[in-house]
Amino acid sequence: MDKTVTDLATAVAGIGDGMTVMIGGFGGAGSPIELIHALIDRFRATGHPKALTIINNNAGNGHVGLAALIEAGMVKKLICSFPRSADPVVFTELYLAGKIELELVPQGTLAERIRAGGAGIPAFYTPTSYGTDLAGGKPVAEFDGRSYVQERWLKADVALVKAETADTHGNLAYRAAARNFNPLMCMAAAETVVQASQIVLAGGIDPETVVTPGIFVQKVVEVAHAQQEEDLNRANAVYPGVA
Repeated sequence: MDKTVTDLATAVAGIGDGMTVMIGGFGGAGSPIELIHALIDRFRATGHPKALTIINNNAGNGHVGLAALIEAGMVKKLICSFPRSADPVVFTELYLAGKIELELVPQGTLAERIRAGGAGIPAFYTPTSYGTDLAGGKPVAEFDGRSYVQERWLKADVALVKAETADTHGNLAYRAAARNFNPLMCMAAAETVVQASQIVLAGGIDPETVVTPGIFVQKVVEVAHAQQEEDLNRANAVYPGVA
């Protein structure tokens, strides 16, 4: 029942070539920077994993976190709702060069596709995107006189998630808006890997405040002083190394 691991390298060791990886966060809020950087370290040491499909709200900023993962050449395809964020220079350059694929998904649809994946719902209908290029090739049905587009669930091999507090059994609580996509992704992935600001013994979290039950979590690693994407970008940080 103890799901804790001792280090970040062990936490991401199971991610292989060609896998689909969900990464939590809304911008920097709830983004598991240290897990992402550990995955980059593994790639630099071994050449793996590569050809990943990443599911995230945006395309990363600056040269840290998700942007650094893309810059390292590890990502084949990005599924997101907001590729034009504050400083998406890495993704933009690779996309315009034809070196990375993009599947653009409206934000509410993205959240619901992930939720559907975790709930075992293979498809649903939404009016969002009807009549636009994003609906191209998708089934359309009419309900009560309105047209709806069919959207398929999203599932992943692995989810990388950031929590405020975890217990040794993998129960999770989040900090304010850092909750965002993280709970949905925990449910939609075959394996969930969590970095938590603190890990407590089982029973150390008030059951009323548990958002993600431990049944959806496989690995937890403590990162007591997690870095924040916005702080790193203000400092013009580059991972790995120095620009």
